[in-house]
Amino acid sequence: MMQDPDFQAKFAAGYQEFLLSELLISIMENDHISIAQLAEEVNISPAVIQDICSGQQKDMNISNFLQIVQGCGYRLILEKGEERISLVA
Repeated sequence: MMQDPDFQAKFAAGYQEFLLSELLISIMENDHISIAQLAEEVNISPAVIQDICSGQQKDMNISNFLQIVQGCGYRLILEKGEERISLVA
């Protein structure tokens, strides 16, 4: 099935959504923060954060993700070789 380009594209999109939801869940568990607390901190609806955690949020943009991550005190960094770029919302 992985030879089929359509299947590959659908798989890649689903996997990225899964990774983002798992990353957010891990951050929240490590920081002992609830969905309601995070929503209040980053001024995003608790329903949106719940949808991200459950993998139901299909159109999350990078600015919302950065806002959530930064609200938890983390930074997102891109690395290529020795070069590092910190992303900010």
